[in-house]
Amino acid sequence: MVINTNIGAGRTSRLLAESTSKLNGALQRLASGSKIVEPQDDAAGLAVATKFNAAISRNDAVQNNLSSALSYSQTQDGFLQKVSKALDRMSELMTLSSDATKSTNDKTNYLTEFTDLKNYVSDIGEKDFNGVSLFNGTSLGVTMDSDANKWSLNASALNGTDLASILASGFVVTSTLATMTTAIENVSTHRAKIGANIQRLQLTNEQVGILNENLSASVSRISDVDVATESTRFAKYNILVQSGTAMLAQANLLPQNALRLLS
Repeated sequence: MVINTNIGAGRTSRLLAESTSKLNGALQRLASGSKIVEPQDDAAGLAVATKFNAAISRNDAVQNNLSSALSYSQTQDGFLQKVSKALDRMSELMTLSSDATKSTNDKTNYLTEFTDLKNYVSDIGEKDFNGVSLFNGTSLGVTMDSDANKWSLNASALNGTDLASILASGFVVTSTLATMTTAIENVSTHRAKIGANIQRLQLTNEQVGILNENLSASVSRISDVDVATESTRFAKYNILVQSGTAMLAQANLLPQNALRLLS
């Protein structure tokens, strides 16, 4: 029995400090909802989770780009739908004007409507989306994934040869009716291409969304705390801290037994 050194109290103090540290760690994990509060909790897991979170952020940006490209293509199709309708009516007016029973006044009225529609189609050819031309045939690079791989999305070339001929021509049935038919076919072809673009953009957007879901699930498995498991640990270390505190108090009383031998 010694007085200067209390081995039991020292060991009990060390064990109490360990239990207190683990109790604080459990408290922090439950409060934050994360298993990795500090880097030393899971250094490798933290590195992987950080990389995945960065990929998720990039994919979010990719989805924003895809949504903008989708809106761009849908705007193109909306305008071309109106162009197709206008060309159909212009073709109809040409046919009506070729009727020999129509008076000069009737044909003048047809010409007025035809000219208005021609100007309408011409104006659409100059439309843009957020300052980017819709119909000048320019190739636009659309980012398709988080590795910055791009796909070329072409602005539909509305002012093609046949359509330009229609816009430049007068109201002459014999010289423009066949060309009008070709122009209508050209617009239909452009709409088909735009429809394919829209389909690809939608599928790619869904694909990136699925990738983000899987990345988020992986981050959750690495980082998110299991409340049931952590609550069990908290209860365990809470009891150990309380019992350790009580035992340390008892250990500190042991040297007093030496006084009894001296009395």
